Amino acid sequence: MPAMNISRSITINAPVGDVYSKLNDFNYWIPWSPWLIMEPDVKVTVADDAKYYEWKGNRTGEGNMKVTEEKENEAIHYDLTFLKPWKSEAKVRFIFDSTGDSTKVTWEMDSSLPFFMFWMKKMMEGFVGMDYERGLNMLKEYIEDGEIKSKLEWKGESDFPGTKYIGVKTTCGIDEMGDVMPADFGKIEEFMKEHSDIGTGQAYTIYHKWDIVKRQATYTGCVGVNSVPDNLPSDFVSGEIPATKVYTLRHIGKYDHLGNAWTTMMNMQRGKEFKGKKGIHPFEHYITNPKETDEKDHITDVVFAVM
Repeated sequence: MPAMNISRSITINAPVGDVYSKLNDFNYWIPWSPWLIMEPDVKVTVADDAKYYEWKGNRTGEGNMKVTEEKENEAIHYDLTFLKPWKSEAKVRFIFDSTGDSTKVTWEMDSSLPFFMFWMKKMMEGFVGMDYERGLNMLKEYIEDGEIKSKLEWKGESDFPGTKYIGVKTTCGIDEMGDVMPADFGKIEEFMKEHSDIGTGQAYTIYHKWDIVKRQATYTGCVGVNSVPDNLPSDFVSGEIPATKVYTLRHIGKYDHLGNAWTTMMNMQRGKEFKGKKGIHPFEHYITNPKETDEKDHITDVVFAVM
């Protein structure tokens, strides 16, 4: 059985007791779970002592988790059992390292894949690792702010009218995107100040490739235009998103949590809730202007072309 080992950490600006109490009581898991956000109608049952819970859904599968060992403010251990989409078991733990009023939280899992999925080991470690990162980001916000600035609205299928675009195509590490992408859009904004007459007022990021194992992405940050000017800077590209039927999932909240929408859409596509259309790469459509909108009110549509 191919072994899987995942470990991710985050520092939360709160005393260790506050963090520990949110993780040894499953009633507090529901708001920040990186899986439950994908399926609002999933059935969740928490035991009276809050040390056991089980879930049953379509996108999230079916399984249960129970607390097996607690070392107050130091570590919590769990047994995790997956029943669907395939049966497997895992050992999960949170480890706490306290420094004053901040706490480093490390989330770890030891598990294995069915033998016939041995070829997916690195990819699955990447996917689960990104789930852990999403979850830790939401846990941090939940504890520090008392709320999570991430909501999903399923908009469903519609017709996208198509658009020409100009922008900057970039390949970078996934962990670098938070710095690189704003710089790309800064270049585009400077150029459009002198070419505002051709702009449609719409901004997008088209994702051409997303390598989970290498943690690298290739994307084009761009704006819609009515026509492509002849004097594009040498590091700019132009292209077109063609008119097509699309499926849209709307994310409301901080850009830091956009992974919630992307993971949900990829999960839905794998589950055949819609059939993706080959040849048209998925994209983000920025509905609100971040310079004019509070981060909790950012609206971003994650859009997949469908048959």
